[in-house]
Amino acid sequence: MWPYPKIVAHRGGGTLAPENTLAALRCGLEHGYRAVEFDVMLARDGVPILMHDAVFGRTVRGVGKVADFTSDELTAMDAGSWLGPQFAGEPICTYRQVLDFCRRHGIWMNVEIKPAEGFEVETGRIVAQVTEEFFADEIAAHEASGRGTWADPALPLFSSFSFEALRAAQVAAPDIPRGFLTDVIEDDWQLRLQELDAVALHTNHKYLSPMQAQAVKQAAYGLFCYTVNTPTRAREILGWGVDGFCTDRIDLIGADFSLPG
Repeated sequence: MWPYPKIVAHRGGGTLAPENTLAALRCGLEHGYRAVEFDVMLARDGVPILMHDAVFGRTVRGVGKVADFTSDELTAMDAGSWLGPQFAGEPICTYRQVLDFCRRHGIWMNVEIKPAEGFEVETGRIVAQVTEEFFADEIAAHEASGRGTWADPALPLFSSFSFEALRAAQVAAPDIPRGFLTDVIEDDWQLRLQELDAVALHTNHKYLSPMQAQAVKQAAYGLFCYTVNTPTRAREILGWGVDGFCTDRIDLIGADFSLPG
């Protein structure tokens, strides 16, 4: 079972807009995407914000660490100029802003918890608490339905490379489903998923084999891949049984992309 969208816009708008911003979400929406993946970490004051890199220099000019600045200081920074002058002044946004935007536009979210080093547990806990509060009505409806842990498209899906962050999220908001992220599928992948009571394994498509895909599916887990940017590769892994993937090329791979027939 995979009740979520198969094709997800990576970091909101792929390569067409500054990643992890409201501009990226608007871009994905303009291309027909109602499913996004984005990264969340904490500001110094514990407010979750959208950011992939723990240090400045790539998408936000300057030096220093994200964790050294408050959310007010961060949201005053320019997160768009690096991609082009048309995005100058596009600010870093908060997680709550994105939750509001996605709810208004009916966008499903793959929320990657991206803790800075040393903030794994705190980040997982706070992101989970904010999410649980925001989706309180949906969680209540899910519990009333009796569908159990496995996936509900009305709820977002947490993912993270950090086992500790996901474990903290599991404790803080057990009703929000979890997917464990790993670059290469290790021998203990199933044990990790069991410990997290996870619904899916998320992995790098570059290192995935048909045999591994079959093993994950036979174990009754969802299988999600990052970051697939050509239709040929997308069709190949979908043919292996992969349930979904995110892409940077939202201009090349449509939101309704699927296997022929």
